[in-house]
Amino acid sequence: MTSFAASRPALLAVHSVDEFVFSVPELEEARRFYTSFGLNVRDENGALALYTHGHPHRWARVLPGATKRILWLTLGIHADDSTRFERHLAEREAIRIDAPAGADPAGIWLQGPDGLPVQLRVAPKASPSRPAPRELVAECENRGRSPSRSRTAPVRPLYLSHILLFSADVDAARRFYEDILGLRLSDSSGSIIAFLHSPHGSDHHLIALVKSGGLGLHHSSWCVPSIDAVGLGTQQMVQAGYEQGWGIGRHVLGSNYFRYVRDPWGSYAEYSYDIDFVEAGSDWPSADHPGEDSLYVWGPSLPEDFIVNHELPAR
Repeated sequence: MTSFAASRPALLAVHSVDEFVFSVPELEEARRFYTSFGLNVRDENGALALYTHGHPHRWARVLPGATKRILWLTLGIHADDSTRFERHLAEREAIRIDAPAGADPAGIWLQGPDGLPVQLRVAPKASPSRPAPRELVAECENRGRSPSRSRTAPVRPLYLSHILLFSADVDAARRFYEDILGLRLSDSSGSIIAFLHSPHGSDHHLIALVKSGGLGLHHSSWCVPSIDAVGLGTQQMVQAGYEQGWGIGRHVLGSNYFRYVRDPWGSYAEYSYDIDFVEAGSDWPSADHPGEDSLYVWGPSLPEDFIVNHELPAR
């Protein structure tokens, strides 16, 4: 059998969501929301930088703006793929652009789906290279096994699992991420939603796309190590005043347990536990699924505006 390392020269793909950047009209409210969620929120050059506690990687930045809006997306590539990517992008006639105002001009900037600026830059792999941690409930041992409410620590997510973007044309956006950037389809439901992973190894989806009238950031998803952490995170956010959302439930596609917490601008941050993992170099059995399977196995009914893109102009 050919090893993944031996076959890698034929593989050309981004390996991680290195950073996503968006604006909001109230930075202090964003600080409160993401701090309450359990992230390490830092001030950096007039923006908020989102880290997870104990992890050196900066996953996202929140900039001041007139509205909540996804500004650009940075994807990580391996250093020895830079030259190959340059040739590949020229062959595919990918549209090169200048970096947006305030963005790092380094790397390769492309016109992405729905007008999203996409940066490719050499970066360490930030997407997971193994399945997420799973802290299971202890076996019965003639004593209580539940966490003690009086001693529970704040929930602190471990790392960014994925982001979900709105798109006016999911099929066209999917072609960009597959043909230009090398991601692979995990699963889909018609032309309504698609889930894409990195062949370098990632969770079931690194980027997901859902049908809308245009570009927008629907949610960012953050790994936690147990179903208790999903529940405690839900409680933690309710106590902070963020009781709106969806879940607790379990997805079909990705298999993860979830709680989506609605932010002040109508998008979401997700606590995610036990998502499927696609090993580096392996073939995932992708399929097109019925619409109901693109949502959940069990859980509460969807909020009315769960799939509303609040970044689009009001009609």
